[in-house]
Amino acid sequence: MPPVWRSDLFLPMLTGEYIERLVRAELETDIDGGDITSALVLPPGTRAEGKIVAKQDGVIAGIEFARTAFVLVDKNTHFAPLVSDGDVVRKGDAIAEVAGDAVSVLSAERTALNFLGHLSGIATLTRRVVDMVAEYGTKILDTRKTTPGLRLAEKYAVRCGGGTNHRMGLYDMILVKDNHIAAAGGIENVLKNLYSGGKIPKGVPVEVEVTDLEQLRIALSYPVDRIMLDNFTPEMVRRAMEIRREMGAKIPFECSGGITMDNVVSYAQTGVEFISMGMLTHSARQFDLSLEVFLR
Repeated sequence: MPPVWRSDLFLPMLTGEYIERLVRAELETDIDGGDITSALVLPPGTRAEGKIVAKQDGVIAGIEFARTAFVLVDKNTHFAPLVSDGDVVRKGDAIAEVAGDAVSVLSAERTALNFLGHLSGIATLTRRVVDMVAEYGTKILDTRKTTPGLRLAEKYAVRCGGGTNHRMGLYDMILVKDNHIAAAGGIENVLKNLYSGGKIPKGVPVEVEVTDLEQLRIALSYPVDRIMLDNFTPEMVRRAMEIRREMGAKIPFECSGGITMDNVVSYAQTGVEFISMGMLTHSARQFDLSLEVFLR
């Protein structure tokens, strides 16, 4: 049975219940006792109609988060998406239409735009990187460097941008890292122990991190599913590819550590199969959106 990489799945855990829990918590933080400004300034019965508009080019993610924010504040608010997650939009494009009680719409506005802007920012950055390396066939992976409480949402946004998810957490794949190797007295000890006595759960993939070419040669002699080349330079990656060919191994490589927009193409040009980048989730800028409303 081949290993089941989490990236082969499309986040079945991103349920309506999960979205509502996140959005409800943020609404409670933002609104608490109520939007006192809107309640005091707007006459009772005032209606609001408007559109969420993109103020930059990019990729949208998080439509359902925005819809949930408006509906949780007021179930009678009408929210009609005009695009879908993963769609490319241009500056000035309308993303969704919103209509309802003015106090309700304005109370939900910031929470809706925060989720939509954050996730669209991740999707937009991911698409930029994916497009940069597309001609080389390299897959772009995310990491576990995510905002606490938002991991599933942020990894979903990476997928909307055309990226591929790495492991979801510590539970769904075996990833032997430098601290494991140091604690066990070397990579040989770790791998001998791991592959003895049927310890690996059926179907669980195994990846091992190496920091030099000596460790690489040892890892290539075991039936691991992927090898992470940690903080290798592009020149070292090319040498690693040569060693893999010399040993007749077909284990895919992943480059990780210190990879940015400035050097990602250099790594992709080596022919490496995967590149993981924490910046996709921890350094994406908020996608610029606005809610343009008319009061009636």
